[in-house]
Amino acid sequence: MSVIIVGAGISGLSTAWALTKRGVSVTLIEQGPIPNPLSASGDQHRIIRRAYGGHGGYQRRIGDAYAAWDEMWADIGQKYLLETGFLLLSQIEGDGGDEYRIGLIEGGYPFDDMSAIETATRFPFIDANTIRWGAYSDEGGVLLCQKIAGDLRDWLLEKGTDIRENTRVRSVDPEAGSVTLADGSVLRADHVIVTAGAWTLGLFPKFKTSLTTYRTAVVYLTPPEDLKAAWAAGPAILDPGGAIDGYVLPPVPGTGLKFGAGIHKYTAEPDQDRVAKAGEGETLRDYFSPPFGRIKEYKVDDVVTCAYTFTSDEHFFCTTEGKVTVVSACSGHGYKFGAVVGQKLADGFQSRDMDTARIWLEARD
Repeated sequence: MSVIIVGAGISGLSTAWALTKRGVSVTLIEQGPIPNPLSASGDQHRIIRRAYGGHGGYQRRIGDAYAAWDEMWADIGQKYLLETGFLLLSQIEGDGGDEYRIGLIEGGYPFDDMSAIETATRFPFIDANTIRWGAYSDEGGVLLCQKIAGDLRDWLLEKGTDIRENTRVRSVDPEAGSVTLADGSVLRADHVIVTAGAWTLGLFPKFKTSLTTYRTAVVYLTPPEDLKAAWAAGPAILDPGGAIDGYVLPPVPGTGLKFGAGIHKYTAEPDQDRVAKAGEGETLRDYFSPPFGRIKEYKVDDVVTCAYTFTSDEHFFCTTEGKVTVVSACSGHGYKFGAVVGQKLADGFQSRDMDTARIWLEARD
């Protein structure tokens, strides 16, 4: 049995890993290097956390995600999850922090409730005068994306996987189960799994009714000297409250202090505007005051552009037509599920039941 995988972000790499473990012959095609700095999986680190607000199905699936990552760590011989815990903040009633906290309560998951003063005392980079409360959970942390991709690539090569980096796909034929490359050559397999992220619509424009591609960016910062230790020991911040739809990842070893804001995104083709704009880092940084004090003292080190696909309801997209399955995570929240997504797609291929995989990925239950 054979499978071609188009796209070697975390979903593609994990699917190749899970299929290879089952004895399936895999060809993995990536348009750039692995890890690809332009892909959604090519960043330094990404968050994993229990809280999911109104998406209770994903909140309940985090346990499966952790189990899949543990299996992967055992195979590659390294654990690339740093368990920092995660923090929620609320600035106004009904903001993102509020929504995530309610989801934790409804799911019965424990966390520490803190007043504004208690939060700022524990995490001194926060301005107590700008928040209502803080909530902290141990069940979360950061995944080291580039190291995961590099080690998975090496593991797959050791197992004999056919990996084709810097290889572009021109088209995919669902009836034939074939892939045509940019040089005109054609590859065939029993099934094709497309995990091309923001480049999915270039291969399947008909899915524009379900998927929208956005361009955004994240900024890496150096905090004021007296706050460096607090940030280095700090949690991942799932939501800083207010209207910015933001998140912050702490500077764990080998990474920088990373700020990202949902309000910064706009619709764009995946290769559009991939060079950061003048002043973009300062704009991103300044979104975060409040809740962080002295924001102008944070030095911009780097700005990294990102391209994501979104669905209207923020659930995964998964569809099968003929011998092709197309999978796309919504926004960046797919990364934390990368390992288990690979397992579910491998299960679906082996059982000839991709619909069960789709139901799990959509997480509507």
